[in-house]
Amino acid sequence: MSALDRAKKVFRQDVQSMHAYAIQPSAGLLKLDAMENPHRLSPALQEELGRRLGAVALNRYPGERVNDLRRALAQHANMPEGCDLMLGNGSDEIISLIAMACDIPGASILAPLPGFVMYGMSAQLQGLKFIEVPLTPDFELDGPAMLAAIREHQPTIVYLAYPNNPTANLWDDRVIEQIFEAAPGLVVMDEAYQPFSSRTWAGRLGKYPHVLLMRTMSKFGLAGVRIGYLIGRKELVAEIDKVRPPYNISVLNCECALFALEHAEVFAQQARELRAERERLQFALREMPGVKAWPSDANMILVRVPDAPKAFDGLKSHGVLVKNVSKMHPLLANCLRLTVGTHDENTRMLQALAASL
Repeated sequence: MSALDRAKKVFRQDVQSMHAYAIQPSAGLLKLDAMENPHRLSPALQEELGRRLGAVALNRYPGERVNDLRRALAQHANMPEGCDLMLGNGSDEIISLIAMACDIPGASILAPLPGFVMYGMSAQLQGLKFIEVPLTPDFELDGPAMLAAIREHQPTIVYLAYPNNPTANLWDDRVIEQIFEAAPGLVVMDEAYQPFSSRTWAGRLGKYPHVLLMRTMSKFGLAGVRIGYLIGRKELVAEIDKVRPPYNISVLNCECALFALEHAEVFAQQARELRAERERLQFALREMPGVKAWPSDANMILVRVPDAPKAFDGLKSHGVLVKNVSKMHPLLANCLRLTVGTHDENTRMLQALAASL
């Protein structure tokens, strides 16, 4: 056996059988596949941010400035009394840290599917059981099935994305409250797409002390900065914070996030424009023969087309990159996920989609 073969044997068998998270090549394409804010900073704000980043002490580990960001985000999110806020290198790190902190004997994670892939991946990487509960054919929560699964499996963690990814819809608040009341452990409300949503659970955390709220600045407009945050009762956040790596937020990322919050109205205006564009897109998609578009409270729209691979390839041949989610779950058969872009980008995408059908 070669030295390389011996070295490969040290990796876990389940890791060897996994696939790394795939990022689609996008060079030369209109990128509408990853729910990114299409707007860049204005030249004036770029110059101002550049001066601030140039003055950051790169020779020092992150210090008190990180706590400045925590306080700014707590104010931005209207954090309730008795709660605390923890930062992560994107929501992905927070999801991993929650699984790590809750890895007790017999621990499990439950989530409705189709949903965000990192919930199941975090369970697998931490060696926890993952319980999936299918949504209804119209991508609503199956309340009886969720409650039955909670009774049977007594999950340590329940994830609910609000709005959901990739379906982009909000779920019935009454069903969510039933899940809150039935859950024996933590419930994590993932509000990654909150800037585009008509509802939030932030003001209702006080009623449910075991519920954590997770958000990200990626959809705010800083996908490249990688800042996620978790809000919950101080006693719970303190336990998860114990497994957080020291200095997990870089000084540059921290300063970018603080800068963005100081100019929050700029990003709020961008969100308003994207919500208006979302409505325009949904109207146009409803008028398109052979296309079914689901309601959206996010900066994406899920559509079903007659032949998803053909439509995806056709869009790509017209220079437009979207996400083909048709193989992610049986309920997503022939579905594409379209990111909401600028007015001109959306017009181009609609033209390409019509040509590709």
